[in-house]
Amino acid sequence: MRFSFLRDWTSKLPFRSRADAAPPRTDDVIAAAPKAPAKPVIEAAATPQLGDMDLRLVWRALVRKRMWVIVPTALALVVSMIAVNRIAPRYKSEARILIDGRENIFLRSNSERSEDRVGLDPESVTSQVQLLLSRELARQVIKANKLGELPEFDPVLRGVSPLRTLLSMLGLGRDPLKTTPEERVLGAYFDRLTAYAVDKSRVMVVEFMSGDPELAERVANSIADNYLVLQQANRQNQAKSASQWLLVEIEGLRKKVADAEARVEEFRAKSNLFIGTNNTTLANQQLGELNTQYNNARALKSDAESKARLIREMLQSGKPIEASEVLNSEMVRRLTEQRVTLRAQLAEQSSTLLSGHPRIKELKAQILDIDRQIREEASKISRSLENDARIASARADSLSASLDQLKRQATSNNGQDVQLRALEREAKAQRDLLESYLAKYREASTRENIDAVPSDARIISRAIVSNNPAYPKKLPTVLIATMAMLMLTSGYVAAGELLRMTTPRPGIPTGPRMETPIRDVLRPQKPSAVVEIERLAGALKGGSDGVRKITVIGAHQDESIPLTALILARVLSQDSKVVLIDLAMASSVLSAVSTDPGAPGLTELMQGAASFGDIITKDRLSGVHIVGAGRDASQRQLLQLPRINLAIDALSRAYDYVVLDAGTASDLPASVIAAQAHAVIIPDPTITADAREVMKNQLLASGFTGVSILTLAPTAMDLAIPGERVAAA
Repeated sequence: MRFSFLRDWTSKLPFRSRADAAPPRTDDVIAAAPKAPAKPVIEAAATPQLGDMDLRLVWRALVRKRMWVIVPTALALVVSMIAVNRIAPRYKSEARILIDGRENIFLRSNSERSEDRVGLDPESVTSQVQLLLSRELARQVIKANKLGELPEFDPVLRGVSPLRTLLSMLGLGRDPLKTTPEERVLGAYFDRLTAYAVDKSRVMVVEFMSGDPELAERVANSIADNYLVLQQANRQNQAKSASQWLLVEIEGLRKKVADAEARVEEFRAKSNLFIGTNNTTLANQQLGELNTQYNNARALKSDAESKARLIREMLQSGKPIEASEVLNSEMVRRLTEQRVTLRAQLAEQSSTLLSGHPRIKELKAQILDIDRQIREEASKISRSLENDARIASARADSLSASLDQLKRQATSNNGQDVQLRALEREAKAQRDLLESYLAKYREASTRENIDAVPSDARIISRAIVSNNPAYPKKLPTVLIATMAMLMLTSGYVAAGELLRMTTPRPGIPTGPRMETPIRDVLRPQKPSAVVEIERLAGALKGGSDGVRKITVIGAHQDESIPLTALILARVLSQDSKVVLIDLAMASSVLSAVSTDPGAPGLTELMQGAASFGDIITKDRLSGVHIVGAGRDASQRQLLQLPRINLAIDALSRAYDYVVLDAGTASDLPASVIAAQAHAVIIPDPTITADAREVMKNQLLASGFTGVSILTLAPTAMDLAIPGERVAAA
């Protein structure tokens, strides 16, 4: 029986408008809701409470006593401007040095060439900053720039002021006449020098201040240049000291190496231990080769015996021959192909002929004959492997005898060989040490003779003459002094006013601010189609007929059929185990919600290419399990086989509900979709009430246990409605 009458009804029935109107929009419902009258909001009283501070009274006091604020502030402004203009300005120049270890690769030692240069840690950069502040570098800079002859760095050259003499007598200062000229110059030099490392970098900054901008620029550059010269001198001194020490050690090592090599050659000639290939003795080399051949022969013997024994056991037990030697045989491969062909013919003929038919007997006899030939071929291969095992055994016995003879010969030479290796190790150790010392001596002497050894740093920014004084900062100093006086005087006036402020008069009692009530927001309603499906699911759960198989059929093949089946399955899955089976093979909706859209389906199950575990997938948003129809639409005729009932019955025993998406059911047999099933029909919107009743009677007559005809068809938008979800995620 076919269910094409559903589509035929749509062409015969007159047009009828949909009974249920579209659900109202949420905005319209909210707009139509009655509005509650607005509640008044009681503001807090403006009069201050007991103990509050009235800032308006403080502001009025500041306005009233403004002269107490303006005059001192103006005076501080004038005094600070005069002071910053009378202070002798100082100019600052800055030079920057990068520590990058940019030594030429050809000037590095061999060990440094083979290794990556390790970056400096922050402690190393800080140590280099201390080198910039060292006294040795300071003396060189002072001497190069003749700073000791300038009154700026030696105040004694201008004469000693009476104020400084008085402070020194009171113990509040140092007497410059009691210190040496070098100490005075160094003190002034370090007062004007600033050196630091830039954070998270290997850059050092050298800043020098002086009343002469050209002198500041010259001294800053001189510090950077002398720092590089000091590094180069230190490297040359290290190389010179290393070369002198290495030269003494090399002379002693040469004699030791010569004596050790002479003892090795003398002992080798005496014991007749000659070296063959791979730096081993001839006896050991022959012993190793024979041992390798012996092991290979034993491995071949064991492998052949194991394979032969395995094939014999398979033949004796009657099990299928699955050894690789048998399966790789060309004869066995051809016989296996013939057996597969005959078994296929037997399976095809068995579907139409009985077991006693002559054709069936002939095919079975041919299959038995081929099995016999395969076993005979396997027996031949087993005998061949046994012969190979005997040959390998004879080869192993011969090699074992030769190996024993060489072992006895090698045992007699072991003692002398041990002594020879000890002498060779000693000679090699002395020779390696001598070669390493010679390489280091050549490198050290080369570094010592280089006129300009590259340093580990370079100047990336030289100092320039600055025309803007770095000290004093006139504008910031004037602003700070003026703002400080303004804040002090304002604070003084405000503090006095607060102390004189009386307790304010209590005003109107203030109460809490009353808020307007929040307007209730109506929750959006579900679409009528979803509500109808939920009611249907509730009726199916509460029914007394125990329906477990539900078939969804539509008048037209569109998205409403799989959507109805999916929504119904999701509602049922809230407290039950549900599987949704696609029999239409045209649903993109189920593929979109499946966790594995490319999984095999019922057609692959019918062909034996997949199992139940392979074809069952899961809905992304609920606990529904989904079974597809199959990947290849050309195999749809497999869904018409009677065996499809076995698969559906098996799923019915494993799940509480089985929902079938039957599409229009135009090519599906009644035994598949109607047996013990409840039909859910999505008719054409134009169908009349009388036509619905006729359709229901016809479906009941075709084998359905119950029929439910929907009035509305769901759409894709119904699965994303706001508010309560249809199924739990």
